Amino acid sequence: MTPNLHLWLIPVLPLVGAVINGFFGKKFSRQTVAAVALLFSGAAFALVLSVAFRFSSLVRPHSETLATWIRAGSFQADFAFYLDQLSLVMLLVVTGVGFLIHIYSVGYMWEEGGFYRFFAYLNLFMFFMLTLVLASNYLLMFIGWEGVGLASYLLIGFWFTKDSAASAGKKAFIVNRVGDFGFLIALFLLIKHFGSLNFDQVAQSIRPLSPEIGGAGLLNAIGLLLMVGAAGKSAQIPLYVWLPDAMEGPTPVSALIHAATMVTAGVYMVARSHVIFERAPMALTVVAIVGTLTALFAATIGVTQTDIKKVLAYSTVSQLGYMFIACGVGAFSAAIFHLMTHAFFKGLLFLAAGSVIHAVSGEQDMRQMGGLRTKIPWTFWTMTIGTFAIAGIPPFAGFFSKDEILWQAYQASWVFWAIGLFTAFLTSFYMFRLWFLTFFGEYRGTAENAHADSASPDHGHNHGHGHGHGGIHESPRAMVIPLVVLAVLSIIGGWIGVPGSLGGSNRFAKFLGPVFHASAPTLPAEHPAEVAPSEKKTEGAEAQGRHGNELLFTAISVLAGLIGLGLAWLLYDRNPQLPQQIAASLGRFYGAVVHKYYVDELYAALFVKPLIAGSTLILWHGIDRDVIDAGLDNSAHGANQVSDSIRHMQSGNLRSYAGWVAAGAAVVIAYMVWMGAR
Repeated sequence: MTPNLHLWLIPVLPLVGAVINGFFGKKFSRQTVAAVALLFSGAAFALVLSVAFRFSSLVRPHSETLATWIRAGSFQADFAFYLDQLSLVMLLVVTGVGFLIHIYSVGYMWEEGGFYRFFAYLNLFMFFMLTLVLASNYLLMFIGWEGVGLASYLLIGFWFTKDSAASAGKKAFIVNRVGDFGFLIALFLLIKHFGSLNFDQVAQSIRPLSPEIGGAGLLNAIGLLLMVGAAGKSAQIPLYVWLPDAMEGPTPVSALIHAATMVTAGVYMVARSHVIFERAPMALTVVAIVGTLTALFAATIGVTQTDIKKVLAYSTVSQLGYMFIACGVGAFSAAIFHLMTHAFFKGLLFLAAGSVIHAVSGEQDMRQMGGLRTKIPWTFWTMTIGTFAIAGIPPFAGFFSKDEILWQAYQASWVFWAIGLFTAFLTSFYMFRLWFLTFFGEYRGTAENAHADSASPDHGHNHGHGHGHGGIHESPRAMVIPLVVLAVLSIIGGWIGVPGSLGGSNRFAKFLGPVFHASAPTLPAEHPAEVAPSEKKTEGAEAQGRHGNELLFTAISVLAGLIGLGLAWLLYDRNPQLPQQIAASLGRFYGAVVHKYYVDELYAALFVKPLIAGSTLILWHGIDRDVIDAGLDNSAHGANQVSDSIRHMQSGNLRSYAGWVAAGAAVVIAYMVWMGAR
């Protein structure tokens, strides 16, 4: 008998924390608020760990149905949770990294107003993200999908009195609704043609179908619409514009939303829908093309940014593009592998950036930093590990997942590989540019920060608004401990996916194999197929040749990362005056990249301003004021005139009243006589 794991408790625990802090947190002390938030998010992580330990004994996939949610004719949607290898990986990432970010937030947000509100939002976000991951059908996934959009709006706009933060929250919410429209249409098509939104039932209906080689077709249409939804949530071209602006939220929000959870929801949805995409080649190609263009486009912008968080924001967009490349070439395991390692090193980088900002009185411009490696050593060494990991330098985690994506991309098209390789070079360059500008050379900020006492209490600082707090200093333990844990994961997190060319067996891909190759016939491990000695030799030779090619491409990708490191050292440490000269020589092109290719201005001209003008001239002036308000005003004016006329009939004269009574009686008698005559 399959054991009941009570999967519903995993998302409900953070929800309980959100409710307690949301309704009663204003009356609690900060210690109590923090304890509630950490208790329930930590309990969810502990429960996921217990599920992971018992996972091997389960019949997979494991499903638990709580109730029938919707029943309409033959269509039925259950309130049910679904556990397989893919959802287990996501659960570990979301709860593990999420719990570390909760711990970090206690130190980072300690002196902020709305402390209880922040942790209520943080717990609420985890509830919706876990619901999305555990859902057994697209409808429940969509509830979680919309929920993380709502929670991200609340978190990005946490400092709602700040116009830029409020606008960024609205922008994220609206842009995601554009993508969600495509997602909804895809769900309607699934209901109409397959009669279900359950993952297993949809997969069973689609597996017998042949790939739609001809192009346009039902599965390609569904795949493209799902891609639109994924592009909104995972910030792909053309719906990426919300994510860089979302840096207006507190830094822990950036780490949670833009590293480990929300932005990876689109990648997870595409991977979960792999049966559809594998039979929709055109949609799969679009996924690869969009991912490739996004990775390159965002990387070029990241090269010119001077705000430390904006560099990491465009880096996130670029890395998400990498994951879409992997999905687009059918390497879903590689995409999830990079999703996991990215959660480690990008979460680390965002939190380390927050530690830097904390140390320098809220300053985010890297041009006002420098020489910080001796003043904040824990932050420096952990951020160094994150930088080497994202640059793809072995043996850090990012090397293995990035290398796997590049190799799989080459198997599909050398164009995808070439652009991915150039993007890897750009990634290394702009990340080591950040590293050198922040930690090396002379300090370029204000003198009082440079020479003030570096010691400081654990709490009592404002971490997000740029107010001074008495000099450059290392972060409190509540912030440093998550950095250290994520740094360790950024080193060893990729070792589970060491490929055969490097002497490993890619255990991560094997673990996810049953999810992505469930329809392929397999032989039991204890009864391997008989292979003739000559065939064994041939297969061995082919494997050696393939491993040799993979090693060559691995060396090329590592070389690209090292060239990026060397170029960043040359420009920003050895010859710091050279970048300005190069920027001046590039002229308008450099200006276009600095201004992010004027995409925001283009969207404002094409969409935002016409919508505002239309709503003002047509909806407000034309309909609201001239039709609705005018109609109500005219009705009121007419009623006033009628009542005024009737009022003048009330003279107070008895003879006048008697005359009106007599006239009325005469009319009644005349009517009765006329009716009798008929």
